[in-house]
Amino acid sequence: MIVLKDIRKSYFVGDRELPILKGITLTVTRGEFVILMGVSGSGKTTLMNIIGLLDKQTEGEYVFADTNVDGLDDERLADMRNNHIGFVFQQFFLLPYLDAIENVLIPIVYSRKGIKHPRDKARMLLGKFGLEHRIHNKPSQLSGGEQQRVAIARALVNDPDLILADEPTGALDSKTGGEIMELFRMLNDEGKTIIVVTHDPRLATFGRRLVRIEDGAISEDRTT
Repeated sequence: MIVLKDIRKSYFVGDRELPILKGITLTVTRGEFVILMGVSGSGKTTLMNIIGLLDKQTEGEYVFADTNVDGLDDERLADMRNNHIGFVFQQFFLLPYLDAIENVLIPIVYSRKGIKHPRDKARMLLGKFGLEHRIHNKPSQLSGGEQQRVAIARALVNDPDLILADEPTGALDSKTGGEIMELFRMLNDEGKTIIVVTHDPRLATFGRRLVRIEDGAISEDRTT
């Protein structure tokens, strides 16, 4: 589903080139659960942004869902992101003036998939994550773990091919963070492809595969 070939990314400050990714070659097949790990400055966030179609590489080839994305314009990339990738972030990014079910429904507004009975689907997802009694609560009325569950439900509502989670436990205590990772494992058991980007080595055991990034290159790639 994801094929990266010799991906390089540099930024330029004046005439000075700052290489961030230095030849990443990586394949992720459908149904995998990958922990993409690296310390701050390793290049993992840049790689995540390229995988998530939020940024473009300087060199190399990227094929996502059988589509070479290198020549796509911004509108087509946005369409692919909305229909094929569900994002989960450290800070949740829930809209404070909407309740839980309304937050889950946001991606459907921009989707062309034509999801049938979207409100019923959002309610089902929240119930699946133990939030059936919280669907009309606003984010300020939810705990951090509950807010992240709402964010995961939002990421799933469009039936994406890939769930891409950026430090999803970073704002949570260790117990709640473990519960969130167990949710990802459950979703992977149901067939979802998941990539969790993190600096926390404690999360490595939750995935099925560990890819470690150091100084812009892959230093380790193994099953766990």
